[in-house]
Amino acid sequence: MLQIQDSESAQLNYDQPSSDHQDSNALNYVAQHPILDLPFRSYFLLAVACSMVALGIWAAYFNGYFTFNDNGITPLAWHIHEMIFGFGATVAVGFILTAAQTWTGQPSIKGLSVLAFVGLWLLVRVALLVNSPSTIIVAIVLQSFWWLGSIIVFTRLVLKGNNRRNYLFIPLLTVLMSLNIALLLLDFNGYHEVTRHIARTSVLMFCLLMGILGGRVIPFFTVSGAKLDPIKTPNCLTPLLTITSILGVLAFLSSAFIELPFSPAILMIAAGLLHLIRQGFWRSFATRNIALLWSLHIAYFALGFGLILLGLSYFQAQSIEYFSVSITFTDALHLITIAAMGLMIFAMMARVSLGHTGRALIPSKLVSWVFFLIIFSAFTRAVLPTITSQALLAWNISALAWLIAGLFFIKVYLPILTAKKVEKFFSR
Repeated sequence: MLQIQDSESAQLNYDQPSSDHQDSNALNYVAQHPILDLPFRSYFLLAVACSMVALGIWAAYFNGYFTFNDNGITPLAWHIHEMIFGFGATVAVGFILTAAQTWTGQPSIKGLSVLAFVGLWLLVRVALLVNSPSTIIVAIVLQSFWWLGSIIVFTRLVLKGNNRRNYLFIPLLTVLMSLNIALLLLDFNGYHEVTRHIARTSVLMFCLLMGILGGRVIPFFTVSGAKLDPIKTPNCLTPLLTITSILGVLAFLSSAFIELPFSPAILMIAAGLLHLIRQGFWRSFATRNIALLWSLHIAYFALGFGLILLGLSYFQAQSIEYFSVSITFTDALHLITIAAMGLMIFAMMARVSLGHTGRALIPSKLVSWVFFLIIFSAFTRAVLPTITSQALLAWNISALAWLIAGLFFIKVYLPILTAKKVEKFFSR
């Protein structure tokens, strides 16, 4: 009788799904969700949300409506970190890990692997916002894991695919990781001036990254999108620009610690001029009616022009005056971070999100307003304070314009990035 009962019990247990089996099914269901199909989907949405939350909190802070915990990193360091690394680096890594699949022919991460990276990323955001000594240490450790994991994944893809052309992104990502961790460590330990210098160096590193990626994709996108003949630039121009940009970053970083025989301003101005010269071959005017293209061209122009202004700001007591308008280093830097970095990131996300989900490269009309608002945000932050005495008003308007742009982007692309890829092939 006991044997029969045991047998029946075993049969009943066998017929019922085990908790392990249920957990496995749940994990498989999550892993197959479209949001985890390649890193760009979740990274783009999270990065935009991060920029909106970070900028909203920062605006509340400088208007006196929010107080940061003063036991961790400083409010300025938090703002810089979340906009440069929480927003900019997240999009850059998401794009590179996604594009690497196309570059190498090797499958990139998806499913639970992407979910693990997202989990790390979210924990870092929470830890930094709590901003206590223990959570800052946790944030530094987790941010290091996020970077190292991303670099390892990318390195594996390019090495396995023998994709030598893109090996350069390995040291570039490594340097960005080092600057990111150094920024947090230095500010946490009270080295606030050095932290600010590291933050500015990070922006210049993004200029280098934008120059490399922009120099590759903008001419290609322009030719295919505007139906033009192939764009040709002098063979010496791109390597000269890359070398000048690298030297500029190194010179600027070194200038805080050693006395240089020349000013980093010279290399900044030279790099900016070379960017504009190269863009002169790209037939920018032909893109005037194509939002996904003119946005990239304006962003690239802002990169070159911003670097020139950055260099010029070194002269005449760190500012140079034109028609009684003073352009400071900080103003020029915000022109780069918003008009160049911000606009290029939104433009790339708008295009990549359509192309990699199988959709036609015809964005919603609302996307053009995203681009206009980012340009307006840049103008009000970088230019308006130099011509009026209402700096706080200019900052508030700039923040509001960015927030509205972010809302418009999420409204358009949340349904796209959370839906399955369209199987019908569209020309990219």
